[in-house]
Amino acid sequence: MIEAVKFWNEPNNKSHWAFEIDPEWRIYAEMVKMAAQAVKAENPNILRVLGGISPIDPHFITTLQGHGALDDLNAVAVHGFPLDWNLWSIHEWREKIAEIEAVTNLPVWVTEVGVSSFGAEEVQEFGLRRTAELLRGRVDRIFWYSLYDLPRAWEATTRHREAEGSSYYRHFHMGLLREDSSPKLALQQFADYTPELGICQWFHFEDHRLEAAVEWLRRLGVKRLRTGLSWADYLRPNAQKWFDRMMKALEEFDVTVTFCYTPEEKGIQPHHTSPPQNIAEFADFCVEMVRRYAR
Repeated sequence: MIEAVKFWNEPNNKSHWAFEIDPEWRIYAEMVKMAAQAVKAENPNILRVLGGISPIDPHFITTLQGHGALDDLNAVAVHGFPLDWNLWSIHEWREKIAEIEAVTNLPVWVTEVGVSSFGAEEVQEFGLRRTAELLRGRVDRIFWYSLYDLPRAWEATTRHREAEGSSYYRHFHMGLLREDSSPKLALQQFADYTPELGICQWFHFEDHRLEAAVEWLRRLGVKRLRTGLSWADYLRPNAQKWFDRMMKALEEFDVTVTFCYTPEEKGIQPHHTSPPQNIAEFADFCVEMVRRYAR
């Protein structure tokens, strides 16, 4: 069921980690070291991966190496959205991978890559095709973000929301399926790239789309799925029941699970991006999830 675990999501992105508290990522590095060692001791067969970085920044990798954060990891992950948010061309994907390979001996995974249909579905269709051409055979794991559009009634995980202009609204159009489950143009070609391409689909707490998503993944020939188990959600009522239901539904896939997001009461600041007051509690959460769901 669980093939790999990732420690946090986009730790070098200000929407996902509070830089004002940890400007040199020392707390993050210690947290990753402790969690990786704990997961390795619990189940050494589970691959341990650095939370996918965005932007793709070799300096961030060398900084974490200097802190010893990569010592017990099996891979590092990157995220890229050159047609929506990054300041580089989609045609530069291989060069971006090479930049990270130049500073670490660990394999590089692409655990989030996608294109919004905000402007036109044809742009997403082109982006999928070009991404597949550039990354298949170049890296061991590729996860397309995402299967579903983000529902309009929800919020995207970013700090400044509407103040970001179209950058914010692009978050809601990343799916191969619209919110009502109707297919976009890119869906028609996605099966041409499976199983090499996996899907990254975040499931929200008690997400109503879970069972339908599993059916679509089967139809598309997806074998690898990336999703998340939120430490913040784990302290909510009925969390264990929801986690069990979600992981049971996904057991046929090779799953990469991202462990992330601090419960407000556990953070140095009361926010999900905050480093925890006690990093050992994050490691304990990771071990508990591996013990329960990795077989």
